[in-house]
Amino acid sequence: MKIAVYATKPYDRHFLSAANAGFGHALIFLEPRLDRHTALLAKECPAVCVFVNDQLDRTVLEMLAAGGTRFIALRCAGFNNVDLVAAQELGLSVVRVPAYSPHAVAEFTIGLLLALDRNIARAWARVRENNFALDGLIGRNLYGRTVGVVGTGRIGALVARTLKAGFGCEVLASDILVDPALEAIGVRYVPREELLSTSEIVTLHCPLTPETRHMIDAEMIAAARPGLLIVNTSRGALIDTRALINGLKSRSIGGVALDVYEQEADLFFEDLSNEIIEDDDFQRLLTFPNVLVTGHQAFLTEEALDSIAMTTLQSLADAEAGHILVNAVTAGGVIRPAAPL
Repeated sequence: MKIAVYATKPYDRHFLSAANAGFGHALIFLEPRLDRHTALLAKECPAVCVFVNDQLDRTVLEMLAAGGTRFIALRCAGFNNVDLVAAQELGLSVVRVPAYSPHAVAEFTIGLLLALDRNIARAWARVRENNFALDGLIGRNLYGRTVGVVGTGRIGALVARTLKAGFGCEVLASDILVDPALEAIGVRYVPREELLSTSEIVTLHCPLTPETRHMIDAEMIAAARPGLLIVNTSRGALIDTRALINGLKSRSIGGVALDVYEQEADLFFEDLSNEIIEDDDFQRLLTFPNVLVTGHQAFLTEEALDSIAMTTLQSLADAEAGHILVNAVTAGGVIRPAAPL
């Protein structure tokens, strides 16, 4: 199958090419992101492979469909950047990679939390300048503290289990579905509002939906415990950036670790070291000493990249063969057979 692979980096090309040895697809690697200006690059390609910041609104989907595309493979778990209603109306099948490596993101989440809470990044920067003073680097133990985990799917469950069994935290959880295995080890499910108002640390592991967008907003920050730490390795728009900045300025928020940002599309995955960043909110965030930002790298392990490549290419092979797409997503959340290619 001929596939236009958008927004590719060297690691994408390496892992997809290696995995493709067992499939034989014709992969066309494209550096630009998919949007209405680049959709024509996929003309006569039955499938496109896209990532988190590619734009798949109705206009782009109509352009893809007109060019002969019938299949969209997301090499990520989230699908909030796809107009699923339009895709279904146009006969486009959409699949994702729902569980490439939950350990990769869960481990990175714990790493960010420790780096934030124990001032590891600040200490590293000081030592690079031969400053070995410890003033301003006092942290706190995780043991015994109350941590709220919003979303207990594969990733959130691993984080909750690690914090509870590994660090001895009091873990609160919030999700539509309750995980009995987590309850069995003492994780307590509570309403989201209670979790956000009683936790000392909150870590986010839920998809971006109309219901979860800006769940961390001015009202929530006002009701939070003073000094709350927030970790987000899920989706940037779960947090209202302006409200977060105000919370940091007022010292209601004690620290933030972000691997995602709601306006990251024009920033992350690119080398902008010689550019002027025009996003004032993002630049303001970087001025706070208690804010730690990484560039959407929680997924970036060898194991995860290999799993993403294999799952994506298998879905493409299944589509070509007309098999049921086990990783399909639709507007109604129903798995359906692939559209004819």
